[in-house]
Formats: sequence, structure tokens, C-alpha cells
Amino acid sequence: MKKYLLALLLCTLCVSILIVACGKKEKATSGAQNQSPTQKAEPKQDPPGQIHAAHILLMYKGSMRAPAQIVRTKEEALTQAQDLLTRIKEGTEFSQLAQMYSDCPSSKRGGDLGFFGKDQMVKEFEDAAFALKKGQVSNIVETPFGYHIIKRL
Repeated sequence: MKKYLLALLLCTLCVSILIVACGKKEKATSGAQNQSPTQKAEPKQDPPGQIHAAHILLMYKGSMRAPAQIVRTKEEALTQAQDLLTRIKEGTEFSQLAQMYSDCPSSKRGGDLGFFGKDQMVKEFEDAAFALKKGQVSNIVETPFGYHIIKRL
């Protein structure tokens, strides 16, 4: 039960709307599942004013809402984020690294946060995410929650 409650708390940590974004994603995918095999899927297009992104979050001791299990220092988190960004640039799959290293519950989905709009994320995260083109990966973004690497999907 304690792990479950911790996971719920971390959901709010990643982004203020993670649960809402996930709900929108489920609605979008449930419609695609009802499509007949002969229907062509529409090209993926972001809803107006929203983007689809994934991230890797590396928290550190003292970052906002970091659970007691997080013992790495801020410097260690930055070093690890730099290593992960290098691996991404060298071709390692983003979602695989998110599953292995992200401190966000979205790691179970390869870091996928679903769709979100303006004013739904902390400013630093939002500015970086909305500046990306589809498929592009950000540099390391620091927020009160830790260090993020963001990929626009």
C-alpha cells in the first residue's frame, strides 16, 4: 500500500496534469482500437494548442516531492542526465532509457506523458517542450522536481 501511495504522489510530481493527460491518451487510443482493419488511420496530429511528449526525470535529494528513496545528490543527478542525453544522441532508444532510469511513474510507458497544453506544466518544462519539433529531444531541463530530458512525440 505504501508503494502505491508513493506512486500516486510521484504522478503529481512529474507534471501537474499527468493523470488528465493519460486519460486523454486512453480516450484517443480507444477510438483507434474500434477502427476496422480496412480503415486507414488518420495521420497523427496534435490537438490544437497541445503537444505530445515523453520525458526522463532524474530527481535528487532535496528536489520537490522527492521520496526518501531518492538519495542521489543534485550533482549526481546532473551527471546521470548528461550521460543519458549522450546515449540518446548516440542512438539509444529514448523510451528504453526512460523505462530504466526515470524517477517518474510515466517511466512504465517509456516516459510518455500524453498530450498537454500551455499552463499545465511548470514553466521551464513547458518552455522546453513547446520549443521542440516532433521527434526532437531537448537538452537537460532543470525544474524544481529535478532534471528532465524531454522528447516531443
